[in-house]
Amino acid sequence: MLMGFGVSIACAVGALVAGAGVLAMALPGRPEPWPVHLLRRAAATAAWAAAAVYSLGFFTVLLSEQAFGDGADSIPAPACRDGFDETTREGLSHHRSSYLPLRFDCVREDGSVYSSDAAYGWMNGASASLALSAALFAIGAGYATELRARKAASTA
Repeated sequence: MLMGFGVSIACAVGALVAGAGVLAMALPGRPEPWPVHLLRRAAATAAWAAAAVYSLGFFTVLLSEQAFGDGADSIPAPACRDGFDETTREGLSHHRSSYLPLRFDCVREDGSVYSSDAAYGWMNGASASLALSAALFAIGAGYATELRARKAASTA
């Protein structure tokens, strides 16, 4: 648990440092060509933020999976029992977990499913959106570099 939280915090610190680099582009004395540097720094910020959100969810699923079968009161999974009323837990038979996408689903005997934590929805959405943004920023930086090289070659 502590290691998972530490990894998530490290990624969040990386995102903040990279975000400071993005903000530094507004200050005088910024490196040229500044659009390329801005896109690269934005890509790094989004990538670190995606890693922070995903690692938080990853270690939450891992912790829920680890708690299952660990001790006398661990079946069914504590994540499927704790915080739910008796009617929701009624007929609980097993659980399904996944790391991509993040989820820890609780399955009843009739086949119906409920999520052990609603936070997995926003974690999946945020990490996917941030990863896509990072990729688009990186592609944009490559395109800007190529465009600049083509301009320099055509004027020479």
